[in-house]
Amino acid sequence: MSRFHSHINTAKNILDNYQGDKPFAIFVKQFFAANKKYGSKDRKSIASLCYHYFRMGKACSGIPKEEKILIASFLCETTDSMLLQNLRPEWNEKIALSVHEKILFLGQENLLQDIFPFQDLMSAGVDREAFCLSLLVQPDLFIRIRPQAKKEVISKLEQSGLQWQLMNEHCVRLKSSDKVADYFELDKEVVIQDANSQQVLDYLKQPGVLESAIGNEQLSVWDCCAASGGKSILLMDLLDRKIDLTVSDIRASILANLQQRFKSAGISHYGSFVADISSDATKPPRSDFDLIICDAPCSGSGTWSRTPEQLSFFKKTTIQTYANLQQKIVANSLPHLKTGGLFVYITCSVFKAENELNANYIADSLNCKLLHQQLLPGYHQRSDSMFVAVFRKG
Repeated sequence: MSRFHSHINTAKNILDNYQGDKPFAIFVKQFFAANKKYGSKDRKSIASLCYHYFRMGKACSGIPKEEKILIASFLCETTDSMLLQNLRPEWNEKIALSVHEKILFLGQENLLQDIFPFQDLMSAGVDREAFCLSLLVQPDLFIRIRPQAKKEVISKLEQSGLQWQLMNEHCVRLKSSDKVADYFELDKEVVIQDANSQQVLDYLKQPGVLESAIGNEQLSVWDCCAASGGKSILLMDLLDRKIDLTVSDIRASILANLQQRFKSAGISHYGSFVADISSDATKPPRSDFDLIICDAPCSGSGTWSRTPEQLSFFKKTTIQTYANLQQKIVANSLPHLKTGGLFVYITCSVFKAENELNANYIADSLNCKLLHQQLLPGYHQRSDSMFVAVFRKG
């Protein structure tokens, strides 16, 4: 048996045993830790085959895994593949074709649509074909330069030998494989943050937006689904004013990670508490916040090109489950926002039930005025897709 057949068989074995109950990156790392016979090149090749397979989503579901792995490799690879050269040489000759041309060559005209069969549920404005094509490609890595460290970071970039692109004043594009921690002090100099995630609070910088809501005093903020604190750090860097910050999350372990990140970021004055905001018993330390940021738990569909295993295991019914959860979180957090205060609702979803339909719910049912709503598509720049809506409480 050739090593190429061996790699495919091993990939099939991994895929047969993976149940989607944990991130695939963790699962495959555990597999290789328990099977030490594989060298680094073998591990990389086998893992790539698995990820290629996942990028096919729901497509080619009726064919053997081994064949689907080959088709996936053909669609995802863009340069000569030793595996295809040995197992499908006629495909390898056409490896540089566009995805559309490859699909026609395979006689699989509906393949692209089948990868993501939820297109009728997507938000208005999503380019469905571009989104499906993006699922076949690993996104780039983006970092945000913190304002006080721009000169030092640019100098380090220029000396690093990395291939980098300055997207705007603070956003830098890197290769997904780059080890950022080898070059920069994480959270102190740069924050690893997707390009569109860096933009979700931009509306707050518009002239008069904050002033009309809270005047010129210290801004009281509740980041109610804070996770590891990325949006809070962004807010601190974005606004030139004193902020009285409170953060919460349902998981104590995540808040412990946030505390370490805040320490690295130089943020020491803040309050934190563990809470399930979907519960009616939510009791933050105050009920007159000027600003609430709700980066809501969601399907994560806007990030599936980073975690393509989600494509294979996602169920349509989950969309409404998340939408209902988001409505509970918003309904339970808004009473703690003062009248005239601002509420920022964020998802990394491309589904309208989680995005504009929930924005309508907030405006129509929760006494809020919609000030701003934006879909931030990432498929044209190899980044994530995000949704943000900003409201003023009536």
